[in-house]
Amino acid sequence: MLYFLMILSCAFLNAAIQLFLKTGMQAIGHFEFCLKNIWPFFLSILGNPYIILGILLQPLTLGIWLLVLSRVDVTYAFPLVSLSYIFTALGGHFLLNEPLSLIRILGILTIMGGVCLVARS
Repeated sequence: MLYFLMILSCAFLNAAIQLFLKTGMQAIGHFEFCLKNIWPFFLSILGNPYIILGILLQPLTLGIWLLVLSRVDVTYAFPLVSLSYIFTALGGHFLLNEPLSLIRILGILTIMGGVCLVARS
């Protein structure tokens, strides 16, 4: 059960990272990729607390994930991390007001079915 909770925390943290990065990029705005924009873009990233938080959560997530991999079969653990797709979609919908179409909902349900199958193994 402990390992399942660790895997679940990795999935949740992965989703949180994506939501923080998206929120930060919404505050920064559209980025036109060209040489003259790289430095100002980099500075705006460094000044955005959401992006900084997203970046800082990545080593924590990696540390937990490495602990999981040292104790659990990757064929069990990695499919369960796909819960992050569900958490991200729900977070995007409820926190960022992104649409959830019927196709996306069906995709989420498909992922949930796969996670249930793997969790029972």
